[in-house]
Amino acid sequence: MPEPLDTVRDRPSLGRMKEKRAIDGFGATALTGFAALLAFNQVVIKVTGEGFGPLFQAGLRSLGALVILLMWFRYRGVSLDLPRGTAFWGVVSGLFFTIEFVLLYMALDRTTVARASILFYTMPVWLALAAHLFLPGERLTGARILGLGLAMGGVVIALADRGPGGAASLSGDMMALNAALGWAGIALTVRMTSLGEVRPLVQLFFQLTVSAPILLALAPVFGPLLHDPRPIHWAGLGFQILAVASLGYLFWFWLLTIYRASTVAAFSFLSPVFAVFFGWAILGERIALSIWLALALVVAGLVLVNRK
Repeated sequence: MPEPLDTVRDRPSLGRMKEKRAIDGFGATALTGFAALLAFNQVVIKVTGEGFGPLFQAGLRSLGALVILLMWFRYRGVSLDLPRGTAFWGVVSGLFFTIEFVLLYMALDRTTVARASILFYTMPVWLALAAHLFLPGERLTGARILGLGLAMGGVVIALADRGPGGAASLSGDMMALNAALGWAGIALTVRMTSLGEVRPLVQLFFQLTVSAPILLALAPVFGPLLHDPRPIHWAGLGFQILAVASLGYLFWFWLLTIYRASTVAAFSFLSPVFAVFFGWAILGERIALSIWLALALVVAGLVLVNRK
């Protein structure tokens, strides 16, 4: 995943000698499109899971994205020289990344896209709580506390509404929620260690390098690797590798070299909104009034939690 919300700083390595500008028409369009891409990817994972085991799908995604990222490094001459001690924290972030996607892919295999996305995108709530405890200068303000309360209220409503027909399992919902904790672990590692001094693309390299072999090794433990995959399932896997995990993130990091990180991050709030809509429009998921209310509370909470 891209570094979320305000965890990405305007680092010199992302744009030396060039002041970042405010969002313009192109930037707003591009970032809205990227938020929609991430949301649509939740639907793609769900559909592709009909042909692949969840962890096998996730492992192939990481492996394919890693190959493309290494090709990009070679083309651009990106160096992997790291400050002393950074490699250890890179591996730690990779382990958090692995946990995140083990849980997210299994969640989408068990629950609806709408529910998984609402719970998964609560990550900034847990990051704000951890930052309050561990990061100097990241104390919770009144607005942030209100945001935490709203978002947690949304989580409670989402978990309480079980929906009809067994489409949403409690275990799947809890996996999505814990995947958000894994994502928060990545962001906290970047904020608290020397890993924050290296380029985001190098951080992504660590995450893909660590996750690919672990996910592929664990995949057989969680059931069959293949479920009679058809062209649509192979296309979905290719979409995840090319459009999201490699080229999509490269495009997002490029936008970070142009626009201020705080304004780029603001568009992340659109992803759960798009995901709920796509789940309803494409997969025909039943979206109860309570789920819309949960979405509204979570989004309002995220805005307040990340309000400057």
